[in-house]
Amino acid sequence: MKEIGILNRAIAKIISEQGHGDLLMVCDAGFAIPKGIEVVDLALAPNKPMVMEMLTELKQYFSVEKMILANQTKETNPTLFKDVAGSFGEGIEVEMIDHTELKQKSHEVKAVIRTGDFTAYGNVILVSGAGERWYCEK
Repeated sequence: MKEIGILNRAIAKIISEQGHGDLLMVCDAGFAIPKGIEVVDLALAPNKPMVMEMLTELKQYFSVEKMILANQTKETNPTLFKDVAGSFGEGIEVEMIDHTELKQKSHEVKAVIRTGDFTAYGNVILVSGAGERWYCEK
């Protein structure tokens, strides 16, 4: 029986299927998820779980080279923006786009993890990347 790591089998599967450059979205409770995209719905109740809780857990098992956030996140909820932008550590690129463009970009993700977060514009697209485990001679 699995007792450590991400216990949710659907999320564990999604992470294991991500390759370099693939897109994974973590979204708030109200995001309009495109039809046909694989979804893991974790929304239990209002604000349970929160986007930041999901990102904190993902960071332990998932390598990210870039995050894509809506300009409206920074404008509307600057604390959330700061927390999300720093959630995978320093040196991770943060690309800012309009929320309308983020909705279009969501059609390219391999999967979406939907939270119960009711923080406006609490959506982030994670671009899978090579983590610190990779050996590079130069």
